[in-house]
Amino acid sequence: MNNRQEFIQKMKAQLDQWSIEIDKLSVRAEAAQEEAKLKYQAQIDALKQQREAAKLKLHELQSSSEDAWDSVREGMESAWESMTKAIKDAISHFK
Repeated sequence: MNNRQEFIQKMKAQLDQWSIEIDKLSVRAEAAQEEAKLKYQAQIDALKQQREAAKLKLHELQSSSEDAWDSVREGMESAWESMTKAIKDAISHFK
């Protein structure tokens, strides 16, 4: 497997992990009191939007030419860092 394929597989696995984390947060939100539930749901919705943006970046990466690979990968890494931070922030708010 070349570096590109390995990177794509790693990103797919990370997307799957984020989906699991978002699902866990959704369960916590449902168990919260009404006022907190609305706040949590807003955070979850924002996370889902970021996840969808990351999926689009992954698709762009998969369909990019070899020449565009490096610049598309950099954009992907930036989106990943942002999503990772957002997930961590949301988890800390739910504690």
